[in-house]
Amino acid sequence: MLPSAVALPLLPGHPGLACPLRTLTGIPCPLCGMSTSVEATVRLHLHDALAANPAGVVLAVAAVALLAFRPRRVVVPPLAVTVALAAMWLFELHRFGFL
Repeated sequence: MLPSAVALPLLPGHPGLACPLRTLTGIPCPLCGMSTSVEATVRLHLHDALAANPAGVVLAVAAVALLAFRPRRVVVPPLAVTVALAAMWLFELHRFGFL
C-alpha cells in the first residue's frame, strides 16, 4: 500500500482510480477517496488526505506502526470493522451531498 502511494503519482497521466460503485450508481462507497487519502498522507498533505477520507490517514499511520513494531498478531474485532465502515460511508455520503 505505502509503496504504491508513493509510486502512483509518478506514473505519466496519473488519472487516479475510479470507484466502481460510484461509477455505476453515482453513490459513493465507504472506501471512496482512500487512494487519494493514503497518497496525500504519504506526501504529508494532511488537509487533502482528511478531506478525501479520514480513514486513509488512520490506515497509513497504522501501516507504518505495524512495519515499525512488527507485532506477532493483530486482532481487529469484527464490530470495530463494521462501525468503521459505517462511519466511513456516512462521511462519504455527506461529502458527496447525499446527507
